[in-house]
Amino acid sequence: MAEGEEVENKQVILKHYVRGSPKESDMEIRTGKTKLKLPEGSSGAIVVKNLYLSCDPYMRNRMSKVEGSYVESFTPGSPIVGYGVAEVLDSSHQNYKKGDLVWGMTTWEEYSVITSTEGLFKIQHTDVPLSYYTGILGMPGMTAYVGFFEVCSPKKGERVFISAASGAVGQLVGQIAKLFGCYVVGSAGSKEKVSTLRSSLHQFLLIPGGVDLLKNKFGFDEAFNYKEEADLNVALKRYFPDGIDIYFENVGGKMLDAVLLNMTPYGRIAACGMISQYNLEQPEGVQNLFCLVTKQIRMEGFLVFDYYHLYPKFLEMILPQIKEGKITYVEDIAEGLENAPSALIGLFSGRNIGKQLVAVTRG
Repeated sequence: MAEGEEVENKQVILKHYVRGSPKESDMEIRTGKTKLKLPEGSSGAIVVKNLYLSCDPYMRNRMSKVEGSYVESFTPGSPIVGYGVAEVLDSSHQNYKKGDLVWGMTTWEEYSVITSTEGLFKIQHTDVPLSYYTGILGMPGMTAYVGFFEVCSPKKGERVFISAASGAVGQLVGQIAKLFGCYVVGSAGSKEKVSTLRSSLHQFLLIPGGVDLLKNKFGFDEAFNYKEEADLNVALKRYFPDGIDIYFENVGGKMLDAVLLNMTPYGRIAACGMISQYNLEQPEGVQNLFCLVTKQIRMEGFLVFDYYHLYPKFLEMILPQIKEGKITYVEDIAEGLENAPSALIGLFSGRNIGKQLVAVTRG
């Protein structure tokens, strides 16, 4: 390619800030132009070809105008920003060269210029699918590892409950907890997702996700469809007659309220996310917070960015387990940037089975 030559660059643009439930029409596909060579004399930047883009629940908050959040709102009229896997095409950064593979923050477009490489990770292990770096080997994997081991400080034999257990993070927390020696129960939004969570002996087929996924693919001890439970408190007592020692919180709302009633003394709650609240203009209240006092429960929110220094330690633990087949990972891959808005919106109705991502160009 000649110096300075421009190429077409398909992008996913946020049209405006969103209130309530997001829709595909809140985004648009736009084709612009970009250069694949950095300007002469530039430093500390890279040009990348995006291969895979990650759809994550936290992105919903960035679609609204929010103040004081841990991440900035998206800019209407500009491409959406999120985690992805990319190949370096040009570099003026001393740590990156053409052909390097990276994962970290990028923009939802075919080609991106990344001027801040803080939080980018060079991919060293390519004997696993590159798409895994949007999930099990990327931010969701680190979130599961940190939330379980660093926040919850588990002990073998403890009883663990995970909400949104078939998602990108939940499916990993459950498998890690099982390998550690815990009793694990997960909740999901359909029967099929739940059944697959229970027995990892069965060959996984691309069926509707849910309870089946938790039982049959991920090896959870038990799992239930929260949509079929008239009383979540009763459901939790059924699966945890002796109480919950560790709760990995992904949902919030009514589920959190029911969990608080069923926690054991000195139980731990890792507050990872609260997806049931993201589309509500007026978040639901929690009625049973006094249980934190009476049961001396520790509930701690955490942000994975604060723990990225543990990433090498995490890889040492997780890579052998993937290669030995002790941990499996389910992905839901949408093909092409034109399908990215639909894939992202599907997160909030539970349409995805496992980790939702978009293949821009197959790596």
